[in-house]
Formats: sequence, C-alpha cells, structure tokens
Amino acid sequence: MLSNPLDFEKPIAELDDLIGELKKVGSDPAERQEAVANGIDIEAEIGRFEAKRELMARKIYSSLTPWNEVQMARHVDRPYTLDYIGMIFEDFLELHGDRNGADDPAIVGGVAKLGSQQVVVMGHQKGRDLKARQLRNFGSARPAGFRKALRLMKMAEKFHRPIVVFVDTPAAEANLLAEEDGISMSIAICLREMVTLTVPIIVAVIGEGGSGGALGIAVGDRVIMLEHSVYSVIPPEGCAAILWNDRSRAADAAGALKLTSKHALEFGLVDEVLEEPLGGAHRDPVEMANRLKSAICGALGKLVSVDGETLTQGRYDRFRNMGQWIELESTPQPAHSSLPAELARESGEGKG
Repeated sequence: MLSNPLDFEKPIAELDDLIGELKKVGSDPAERQEAVANGIDIEAEIGRFEAKRELMARKIYSSLTPWNEVQMARHVDRPYTLDYIGMIFEDFLELHGDRNGADDPAIVGGVAKLGSQQVVVMGHQKGRDLKARQLRNFGSARPAGFRKALRLMKMAEKFHRPIVVFVDTPAAEANLLAEEDGISMSIAICLREMVTLTVPIIVAVIGEGGSGGALGIAVGDRVIMLEHSVYSVIPPEGCAAILWNDRSRAADAAGALKLTSKHALEFGLVDEVLEEPLGGAHRDPVEMANRLKSAICGALGKLVSVDGETLTQGRYDRFRNMGQWIELESTPQPAHSSLPAELARESGEGKG
C-alpha cells in the first residue's frame, strides 16, 4: 500500500485499494463463500491485479519527469539523515554547537562506528511535522550550521577519522538575518577547508541537493547519489521566479535545470547512482539503508589507505574541473529575424 501517494502515483494507489478490498473479501468466510458461489476465484483475482500493479509501477517509475523526481526527493516519508544514521551506524553520539555561541538543528553530526571503523558523520536534517520542520528550518542551514559542520570536520581530521556526509536540503537559509551573520562566507570557508582535509570524505545525496546549501558540505572524494534524488544550482521554484517571475512554472524549470541523478552522473558531478527500491527509498527504508551502507563501506575501503596529499589534490582537481564550458561558434542571425541575437540562438531561429 502506498502511503501519501503523489499525483502520478494515484493509479497505483487505486490498484492497491482494489487489492485490499479483494483481500478483505477473501478473509471473510461469508463473503468468500459468496464469491465462490458466483464463480470468482479470489486468489487468482488478487494475483492478477498484483501483477498488473507491478507492471504499472515499473512503467511509471521508469519514466518520471524531472519534476516528478523533485517530488520524489521531497516526499514526506523519505528517510532523512538521522534515519540513515540510525540504520547504518552504531554508537552514534551527536555533538552540538559551532563554538561561537550557536547550534543549528538543520545540520546534525557527531561520532559513530561503521563496522570497526570510527567515523564522523553529519548531514542536513528536515522535520516530518510542522513543529520539527520549524525547528530544523526545513533543512536549510544557517551560518551556525556550516560552522558546526566545519568544526566536526576539523575534529575528524585531528583524530584521523573518515567523514561521511548526507546531503538533503532545498538550499541554505536566504534572508537578511542569515546574510548579516555571514551565510555566504560560512559556505565559502567550508568549501575551501573541505578541499584541504587530509581524511577521506564520502558524500551521499539522499534527497534534495540544493545550491550552495548542499555543496557547502559536499566536497567529497566519492559522491554517491540516490536514484530519485536531485542535485541543482537552485531549487526549481527559485529558478522559475527568476526566469519567468512565476514560481508556478517550477516543473518547466526542473526540466531545464538537468537536476536528476542521471544528469548528475552524465555530467560527472557524482560518481555513482544507487538504485532505490521500487517506488522510492521511502517504500523500503531498511533496504535502501543496506544499499547505502554497502556503497559507503566500499568507498571507504578504497580511500582509507590513500595518503592525505593525494586525497586533497584529487579533491581539488575534481571540483575545479566541474562546469567547464566548450565555446561553439555562434550561428549568424538572419537579416529577417525578429528576435534579438541571444533569443534567436536559444529558440533555434535561423538554423537549417
């Protein structure tokens, strides 16, 4: 049964309801006897509809639009950082504070064990109900959150512990108070310092990877992305507001942003995309945690023996090479064109 189905999942939910009704009939002796009397094989009908549901689900989830992927990444039941920490690590001890008088609940972190390996683990944390979302600021970190993350990273380096990071944020906090407190500088310092850390850094994008709020703690040696996560320079709503002054065109913006896991892998932004259970990580959190744990352990097994200088140089080169552009010769604009040159190139006007 689907809980909290999204719009595109409603046909699956309808079949779930039908299968549930058939099972209810099959469990009631009187109704079952009546069905048999009418020549209806309850088990056969249940099997037929379950097969139909499986085919429909695979078809729907294999052809999601970029906006559908954003909806999946934001699903209210999707596992968050603390969920994965509880399922993957042992002896987790959360540490608080940025050593500057503040503690941001939008970023959580601490020390833990991954098998026999001592690690420092951290990530963005959203909330499931309104009170928790307000406490966690909907996963949008403030300057204190990035300062806390950096403190934990420096501690990891001091005690030679690998770092595991879970990314799940729409973006960093963006308001006057955050600007006054130095949000841009906090992110920039994290970016600079993460490059220089001499311990392995494993990053997993588990939901939304939005803008500098995500990248500020995502400079890793190995970057993993879940299948139905997204990674983008800006949330679709913000992009739509800038381009068209219309946040309702977020679906159009999602398509233009190339933010899906397939795009991220194609562009070299991530190293690996982990397949999710059918319907998303929230449909089988334990299985998704097991897959994620296996990927993290495999990455750490290869990185723990690499010396610090090699790690930092590789990390620097990796991120400096992202976003390189290839300049193409511009197409001459026809004399009869009614569009400005920039728009003509975008629209394809004048192309043979």
